[in-house]
Order: sequence, then C-alpha cells, then structure tokens
Amino acid sequence: MDTKELYREILNEHNLNPIHKQNMENPSFCLEGVNPSCGDQITLQLKMEGDKITDASFIGSGCAVSQASADMMADLVIGKTKEEALKLADIFDRMIKGSVTDEELEELDEAAALQDISHMPARVKCAMLGWRTVKEMLSSPVETK
Repeated sequence: MDTKELYREILNEHNLNPIHKQNMENPSFCLEGVNPSCGDQITLQLKMEGDKITDASFIGSGCAVSQASADMMADLVIGKTKEEALKLADIFDRMIKGSVTDEELEELDEAAALQDISHMPARVKCAMLGWRTVKEMLSSPVETK
C-alpha cells in the first residue's frame, strides 16, 4: 500500500466513523474553532482531572480533512497531560510546515498520515483546525461552568 492510499484510508476511516465526534456531558473545557475561509467549524470539549486529559470530543461540521484530523487529535490527547498535549500540537504544526523529525512523527501515530497536507495549501487550515483549537484551549484555559 502506498503512502497516498494509506493517507486516504486513514482519513476516510476517521471521517466516516469518528470515535470522538459526540457531545460530551459536563466537559471541563469547551472551545469553538472556526476556519472562516472554508466554513469548517468544531466545538472541542475536554474533560480533565488535575493536569490529565481524561476525555476529548468534538461536534461540528466541515470537510473530511478537518473532521478526521480533529478525531485523530482527540484520540491522541486522551490520557496526556496538558504539556504533553501541547507538545503533540506543536509537533503536528511543525509536521505540516515540514520541519519534524522521524521520532516526532512516530509520536503522532495515525495523525502522521496527514503529513502530505503540507503539499496542499488549501487543506492546511482544515487539518490544523482541531490542533489549533486544543492549543488555544490549553494555553489559556477557561473552565466550563
């Protein structure tokens, strides 16, 4: 299986059968992320106990890339500390910009399949939506009441 076929398979699986696309009851944090240029929109929800993310979900609409990327991101940050999740968001950002090591790519697990998005400028903001939203949420968290 070539890289492009693997990319399509992973993207389609997360888009058609997202594990984390659902509304969460009583999230600790909730933040809307929007790509005004294309209309992609998500509302990211995180549940935290202490400094550890115990659950992550999102609701929203948009293209396959934005929705699949948000699902992969949610999957990766569960069980991570705030600092670990921010590090993953930074690695994803640098992967899209083309400056990531092979070891860092491994940390992204399935999200590394989106590496070729960097060659599709119109899709970069789509892939970054969930990651940008989690970064904003964790950098200046405001707890949900």
